[in-house]
Amino acid sequence: MMTKKMKLPDLLKDFGKVFSNAGFKAYLVGGAVRDMIMKVPAHDWDVATNATPQDVIKLFKFVVPTGIEHGTVTVHYKGTEIEVTTFRTEAGYSDGRHPDSVNYAATIEEDLARRDFTMNAIAASLEDGVIVDPYGGQDDIKKKLIRTVGAPHERFMEDGLRPVRALRFAAKLNFSIEKDTYSEIFKEEIQKKVTSISIERFRDEFEKIMKAPLPSVGLKMMEETGILTLFIPEFSVCRGCVQSDYRAFHKFDVLDHLFYACDGAPADKLNVRLAALFHDIGKPAAKKIIKETVLDGDKNDGSTKEIETITFYNHESFSEKIAEKILVRLRFPNETVHNVCHLVKEHMFHYEQSWSDSAVRRFIVRVKPECLEDLYDLRIADMYGMYNEKVDVRYSASLALLQELDERVQKELEKKTALSLKSLAVNGRDLMAEGIPSGKELGRILNELLDCVIEDPEMNKREILLETAKKISRTS
Repeated sequence: MMTKKMKLPDLLKDFGKVFSNAGFKAYLVGGAVRDMIMKVPAHDWDVATNATPQDVIKLFKFVVPTGIEHGTVTVHYKGTEIEVTTFRTEAGYSDGRHPDSVNYAATIEEDLARRDFTMNAIAASLEDGVIVDPYGGQDDIKKKLIRTVGAPHERFMEDGLRPVRALRFAAKLNFSIEKDTYSEIFKEEIQKKVTSISIERFRDEFEKIMKAPLPSVGLKMMEETGILTLFIPEFSVCRGCVQSDYRAFHKFDVLDHLFYACDGAPADKLNVRLAALFHDIGKPAAKKIIKETVLDGDKNDGSTKEIETITFYNHESFSEKIAEKILVRLRFPNETVHNVCHLVKEHMFHYEQSWSDSAVRRFIVRVKPECLEDLYDLRIADMYGMYNEKVDVRYSASLALLQELDERVQKELEKKTALSLKSLAVNGRDLMAEGIPSGKELGRILNELLDCVIEDPEMNKREILLETAKKISRTS
């Protein structure tokens, strides 16, 4: 027996009483209803009502007209933001996003008819928790199925973002997409409608896919449906780009490796997940195949065989440039672009136990202390992506080395050794007081002093650095 009533938080019950006392109906709608049916925490509260925005403004003290032209206001109630929208129907979507006309509806059933998927077309009365489910959304949630409200062609032609949302929900919820709904996404007319959405709307859905438990689920569907190529065509050359040679370092081609590396990155670190997705995207451009003739070790007659070695020298530089181009095109914030590209650029570090302490300090300076943890996470994600499985610390020499590096890094950080110009015992003014003129030469000398201190921390004393600076200046 499907649930007929929903237990609502006291906050929403109290909120609903304000409407019912004034003679209006109010329902919880959208993702919160779906999440509560699935017994997962709900965060955002969306309410549909037969009260007009003007009525709602009169009912509550703090109301913000966030989308009043579409019948939506945001009510600040007992420290919580609740988005309230008047029952409505919509007609025509000339721009593929906004309805050409919005008309108020009389019932919650009419309002639910305009929603995208059945799992999102369920309402719960704030008065008594009774569930309104005209399209079988509860049953589809039970089946873990994404299905449009009505004909998929009509729903997708109304808003080109809906096919992308279907893929995002599939990845986030681990649901399947109903056969006819999924097939519709491949249609040329639907693909054209998808390309009409703004890059920001695509980016927001793409970002949500990247935060899903397994981004590879959504990314693979994006590839299969062609949506990935519409927005990030740079990935197409990664499909079929073989990485594995006789050394068997990789199980997958470049694209699958990138997808699975995303899965291996922490879900709460968007920068690391993005870096995991892009860290090897430059491999097709950097790929070289070296053919060699070697002795055939399987035979003892001196015969030879030809082997092929696949290399991707300097692919991190190619990847950094491609990643920057994509992230800028998708209009990610500048800080995100900078941080992700920095991780991509630095992901190919090769720590060895023979590193001196000064080599460890140079690594810290190059990577930046605030990026170290993210870079470690990216390295682990890269290892995960090689075989699509978790790395076992008991058997992974690479992971053991990474842990050793981190221990050495922490020791250096605890020493509070000078690792930046700000940490030097002298500054530019001190050098100018010694007769060294300002300008590029001053900056060069300061950087040389930092290099000296990184090599030998005992040099970070004012007198020693001033004397060293004068020597550098005299010999330059």
